[in-house]
Amino acid sequence: MKKLNVALVGLSFGLEFVAIYCKHPDIDKVYVVDKNEKLLNIAKERYSIPDERCFTDLQDVLDIPEIDAVHLVTPPATHAPFSVRVLNAGKHCGCTIPMGMSIQELNDIIAARKASGKNYMFMETTIFQREFLYIQELYKKGELGRLQYMTCAHYQDMEGWPEYWEGFPPLMHPTHAVAPCLMLAGHLPDKVYARGSGKVRKELADKYGCPFAFESAFISLQDSDVTIEMERFLYGVARSYSECFRVYGENESFEWQQLGDEDPVLFTRTGELGKVDILDEDSEKSSRGSEIVEKRIQIPDYAHLLPKEIASFTTNTVYNNENTHLSFTQGGGHGGSHPHLVHEFIRSILEERKPAIDDIMGAYWTGTGICAHESAMKGGEVITIPRFE
Repeated sequence: MKKLNVALVGLSFGLEFVAIYCKHPDIDKVYVVDKNEKLLNIAKERYSIPDERCFTDLQDVLDIPEIDAVHLVTPPATHAPFSVRVLNAGKHCGCTIPMGMSIQELNDIIAARKASGKNYMFMETTIFQREFLYIQELYKKGELGRLQYMTCAHYQDMEGWPEYWEGFPPLMHPTHAVAPCLMLAGHLPDKVYARGSGKVRKELADKYGCPFAFESAFISLQDSDVTIEMERFLYGVARSYSECFRVYGENESFEWQQLGDEDPVLFTRTGELGKVDILDEDSEKSSRGSEIVEKRIQIPDYAHLLPKEIASFTTNTVYNNENTHLSFTQGGGHGGSHPHLVHEFIRSILEERKPAIDDIMGAYWTGTGICAHESAMKGGEVITIPRFE
C-alpha cells in the first residue's frame, strides 16, 4: 500500500495537525514549514521530525519531488496564492479557511486545480465535528423529516489575535457558521441578502473598510424552498465564543446549546394534539397545536469512523491547559473534527477521488460570505452568488 509524504505549512495552529499526520497509518514522512524557528524546534523535539524535514519557506517543500501533499494553515491573505502555488507545483493541496479573499481568488484556485489534476480540499472543520455528524445521521435516517429552516452563527471576540484579523469583515469568514447548513441541505447557495449592524472602533474599521460589528444574512438555495439565516461578529460584542447551528425539521428540530457547559436540545413533534387549550360552549375539550417533546441530548463521539492510530485525537488534542492556543481556549477544539479532516484529505488522495469538500464546494461556501459582505456594504442589495464549475 502506498503511503504519502505530506508537508504542514504554518505551525501556530498547525501543530495540532502535525501530531495527527505523524500517527496516521497512511503517512510515511511529515515535513513542517514555518518562519518561526521556535515553532520549528517544538515540532522537531515533540514529534521527532529530523532537521532535513524542517523549513522556513513554502518553496523549499514545493521543490521536493517526494512530497505528495501540502496542508496550509497560514494567514488568510496567503490562502489563495499559496494554494495556487502548491497545485502548480503538482502537489495535492489542503487549505484552512477562508478559501480566498475574493471571487477572483476562488476562481484562480479552481483553474489551478483543473490544470494540475491534483486534489484540492477545503479544510472546514464544522462538517466533521460530532454535532454535525450526529444531525446528518438523523437526517439521513429520515428522523428530522422535511427540512423547513436553518440558522447558523459564528460568534468570536478576536481581540488579541494576530494583526491581520483586526477589522476583518465578519461574513468574509463565514464557513464555520454556514458550512453545516449548506452541507445538510444538499443544495448550492443561490442568492444572499445581508445587513450590517452596529459599529467597531475606527482603527478596526479602517483596516478592511468595514464599519460593522455584526453582519447577518439570509441565503436562498438553488432548487429548494429552504432559507438559511447566518450571522457573525468578531469585535465589540459581549458574547462568548460559539460556532453553532439550528436545524428545524417537520418531525424533529435541533437547537445548539446557549452556554458551553450545556447539552443541545432535540425537539420532537408527535403529531398528537397538545394540552387542553379552551372549553367551548358545550364544555367539550378542544386542543390547539401538536404535542412537542423536548429533551437535552448528549452527542456521541465518532472516533469509530477513524483508524485506531488517530481515533484518540477526537478528544485528546495538542493544546490543553498547559499548552494553550486561542482557537482552543475559545472554541473547544472544533468538536473533535481534526482527525476526521486529516483522514478525509489523505484517503481522497489515495483513493483517487474528490474530497468531501473540494474546490467547487469550498468556493460556494466561501463565496456566500463574500457576497453577503458585499450585500451588507450595499445596504442590503440582493446579490446573486456566482456559479463555480
